[in-house]
Amino acid sequence: MTSGIALQRGCRILAATQPEGWTMFDKISRSWTLVKASAAVLRSDKELLLFPVISAIATLVATATFLVPVIGLRIFEGGNIGVMGAVVGFLFYLCQYFVIFFFNTALVGAAMIRLEGGDPTVADGLRIARSKLGVILGYAAIAATVGLLLQMISEKSGFIGKMVVGLVGMAWTLASFLVVPILVSRDVGPIDAIKESIALLKRTWGENVAGNVGIGLAFGLVLVLVVLAVVALVIGAAAMGGVKLAIVVGVVGAFAIATVAVVQAALSGIYSAAVYRYAMDGHAPAGFAGPQLQAAFQPK
Repeated sequence: MTSGIALQRGCRILAATQPEGWTMFDKISRSWTLVKASAAVLRSDKELLLFPVISAIATLVATATFLVPVIGLRIFEGGNIGVMGAVVGFLFYLCQYFVIFFFNTALVGAAMIRLEGGDPTVADGLRIARSKLGVILGYAAIAATVGLLLQMISEKSGFIGKMVVGLVGMAWTLASFLVVPILVSRDVGPIDAIKESIALLKRTWGENVAGNVGIGLAFGLVLVLVVLAVVALVIGAAAMGGVKLAIVVGVVGAFAIATVAVVQAALSGIYSAAVYRYAMDGHAPAGFAGPQLQAAFQPK
């Protein structure tokens, strides 16, 4: 509680001392402040980390389920997708997105309970996700269609085309960033949730992007450093202790890399829940400074 109060005071001071016309550096700094605030919420409920962990395991299981028949039946052999390949590809995307969205919904639902002053459990998050099975499946179907179309276009495009597809994919990611919090909080269908998310993005383009990029840059940098450290340690272990020691160090390093990815996923879910909640009622959730989040919702 003391750390949360101190963080809010620090954010208020930061907001009060910023001049008009903030630079990109100021936006990144403010985004980092939001990351730290999200981390404070995560420290209060470390069980929120379980959702991305379970999601990753379930995703790997779903992937293995598809790989076995795909390899056995040689569906994609020769580079010709065909009708069967397209159907299998769509079902693969659908299962992947459904698993990801299900556990992300559970994470965001639990995070919202915490932001409202409650003490959520893993069971609370799963209960919320189970109550939204229909809309999660519908949203997964839409996301799977978009993902498959972008993948098919990318495979048939040159360098410039791949860049365009990448930009379209990035735009889709930003436009749908608040879909899960909307589905958790309201009784709406996936299409209406996407429309509302896009409407919020139009109002919050600059700061919303800065917040997402801030989280991505922060963890991207950490991930690069961890990977470099792991590679260096594995090489050193191989030179000093042989293959067995290198394998042990590699396993530990892989666990460290996975941990960074899990923390990033959890913080992103908390961040989206906090931004959406503040957008709806104008009150800063516990652990977040009002001026910082309010900056994300200034009219363009």
